[in-house]
Amino acid sequence: MEDRVVSAALKREDREMEGSLRPRRLQDFIGQNKVKESIAVFIQAAMTRKEALDHVLLLGPPGLGKTTLAGIISNELGVSIRITSGPAIERPGDLAAVLTNLSPGDVLFIDEVHRLSRAVEEVLYPAMEDFALDIIIGKGPGARSIRLELPRFTLIGATTRAGLMTSPLRDRFGVIVHLDYYEVKDLVQIVLRSAGILKITIDNGGAEEIARRARGTPRVANRLLKRVRDYAQVRAKGIVDREVAREALQFLGVDPLGLDFIDRKFLNVLIKKFSGGPVGLDTLAAAVGEEAATLEDVYEPYLMQSGLLARTPRGRVATPRAYDHLGLLRKNDDDRQLGFW
Repeated sequence: MEDRVVSAALKREDREMEGSLRPRRLQDFIGQNKVKESIAVFIQAAMTRKEALDHVLLLGPPGLGKTTLAGIISNELGVSIRITSGPAIERPGDLAAVLTNLSPGDVLFIDEVHRLSRAVEEVLYPAMEDFALDIIIGKGPGARSIRLELPRFTLIGATTRAGLMTSPLRDRFGVIVHLDYYEVKDLVQIVLRSAGILKITIDNGGAEEIARRARGTPRVANRLLKRVRDYAQVRAKGIVDREVAREALQFLGVDPLGLDFIDRKFLNVLIKKFSGGPVGLDTLAAAVGEEAATLEDVYEPYLMQSGLLARTPRGRVATPRAYDHLGLLRKNDDDRQLGFW
């Protein structure tokens, strides 16, 4: 019994440590300098006027810090934050329950805001603009509408697919922030910071090796750091230098460009089965064995940023760099028409 209590305490300590990897203040948030500068100005202006911050929309691929930024904004404002997601708010009543429990100045963070239903959006519009909630009571001829006043709050929406948001919803956000992939030098600092929190012995060379293979994404960098830590503890006396990091990442199947098994399978299928393209996304997804949305949201953005994949009106096309990276011979026929050769 005592052993189970100790084990539970250790697991709780591990969870708290993992959560502490998220910075809590804007000054501790590494990278995205233009975004930080803009948010700092808007927060300071709102606090000077003693008003709620205008609604904020955070755009960008997964893992770049949208949820972290929402928490930082609430901390900087000194208010509470309520976290939910688009799929979790199924009915207008669910949204009404959340909104009526907010206090003045609070932050409501909705992840995957593009997945809100149209009925929920219609209720959200007056809440964002007029800080009021229109509720229909009863049915049929006896139904009547009442308006509930809401405290002034800040809605922070996050999405990886801005194109799926309706224009009326997107236009109601006063602050729109675009997060981009991180530079290696910023990821090195993130890895070193996380290593310090997790008490991992690592040098700059090891941190740089992890950062270069982290796909420009802090979440991936932290995940790789934890797995490299495991490898180092078992096979390198717990010390992570460049060589140990390289060996560990090779062991994990992460190549020098940061591609994993699915990335390479994606490119191999595109090149070997479909002659490098062009081919439609749904066809590729069926051949790879992944959901089309997963390929489009998770894998394609980095492959395109790395110059390994291109989208054309006719479908996806592997670029010359993809052939070179995989060590495959290029085609010599009609591909010159696509402008890559």
